[in-house]
Amino acid sequence: MKDDATALAEAIRTGRLTAGEAMAASLAAAAARSDLGALCHVDADLGRREAAAADAERRTDPDRFAARPFCGVPTLAKDLGGPFAGLPVVAGSRLFSRQRPDAPDSDLASRFRAAGLLPFGITTAPEFGLALASEPAIGPLARNPLDPSRTPGGSSGGSAAAVAAGIVAIAHATDAGGSIRVPAACCGLVGLKPGRGVMPAGPAFGNHLGGIASELCVSRSVRDCASLLSAASGNTRGPFADVVLAEPKAAPLDIGVLCETGPDHPTAPERSAAIEAAGHFLEARGHRLVPLAWSDVAAMAAASARLFYDLVSTNLALLSETPGIDFSLTEPLTQAFAARGRALTAAALWRSQTAGVLVSRDLWRLFDRIDVLLAPMLATPPPPIGSFPSGHDDTDLHLDRMISLAPLATLANISGFPALTMPFGADAGGLPLPVQMFAPLGVDRRLLSLAATLERDDRWQHRFPIAGLPS
Repeated sequence: MKDDATALAEAIRTGRLTAGEAMAASLAAAAARSDLGALCHVDADLGRREAAAADAERRTDPDRFAARPFCGVPTLAKDLGGPFAGLPVVAGSRLFSRQRPDAPDSDLASRFRAAGLLPFGITTAPEFGLALASEPAIGPLARNPLDPSRTPGGSSGGSAAAVAAGIVAIAHATDAGGSIRVPAACCGLVGLKPGRGVMPAGPAFGNHLGGIASELCVSRSVRDCASLLSAASGNTRGPFADVVLAEPKAAPLDIGVLCETGPDHPTAPERSAAIEAAGHFLEARGHRLVPLAWSDVAAMAAASARLFYDLVSTNLALLSETPGIDFSLTEPLTQAFAARGRALTAAALWRSQTAGVLVSRDLWRLFDRIDVLLAPMLATPPPPIGSFPSGHDDTDLHLDRMISLAPLATLANISGFPALTMPFGADAGGLPLPVQMFAPLGVDRRLLSLAATLERDDRWQHRFPIAGLPS
């Protein structure tokens, strides 16, 4: 039996435990593992009410209950995105208060609930998602359960830490510059950044970060990720075209293999070796490999990082000018990003946005030659706690630190294309060796199909059991 949310749902569906028992186990695990700092807000009463309602539905309408893919499974919402009713989001910032009136469910949150997921808390994220670590000044400081001296990544680091530690089996996550994929890679999980237009963004549509962000989850298995994608995607009713997901293309696929990242931010040898191993594993199953060099993606990677930098800066500049906001309450790095955004000219921003459009064009051209791009996710192991400090104002240095860890992360966000990471083995220190795959728009399921193939090699084992899952 797989150690994942689907298995937990099946145990609840078949009566091996109740939703109330699963929730009690998650609440107990959250308290027992508070040292990880994965959760920044817990509402135990909300969780118990959600679970009681699920158990009542199982008694009164068993068919409807059983049809939910994650019936009765506890989950957590990230402190960015959503929102989930009953769980006030503050984006890791002193700017807001947990006591402020919370918002109703977003379209995405309502679909999580319809799939049977029961949210009871919020996971730690850096202030406004600005780092690839999750150490907001307001606390708590999120640690990697595989090695507590290291970060679980960011900005969905709290979600990844909670899932890897077994507090919950699956958790909400968002990705505007690698924020689903980096934490998943740090913690040995599966993380898919869906393609633009695949996931709902309503009902409060706007132009937050120019459309580069996507929401879904971090999970312990490919099947969990695929199941939640099916349950939550489509009919986005938003500012982007509603993308209809195609079924996976049968083998053989042409898989472009990129084992390096670049001279300024080189990939550690054993991490490059994991990419090669994954490529050969797929080749042995009928796929064709197409060797690629850093020069094939270098310009796209640089333009993506620049536009990400500019969009984050201007977004925070806008927030800083919101009436009634005391922006001095934010961290020094946040204030520096906002100052940079206010100083950015319209022409400079337009130049970056134009380059971003060309990134999408050039990546499409690369996909004229290949069906999937296989590349590094992290250039190094998860860095130590404190590697992304926010008590300074050097935004260039901060961006360089993020690129050094995840050189290709922003490529998927700026292009809008789907990208997935998953572990494919462990390094000498027992930390996951992640791989990353990109695909064209509309073929997210192609990535999931290939990931399921790689997962069957069983090179990575989860360290901690899921709270409540019967053995």
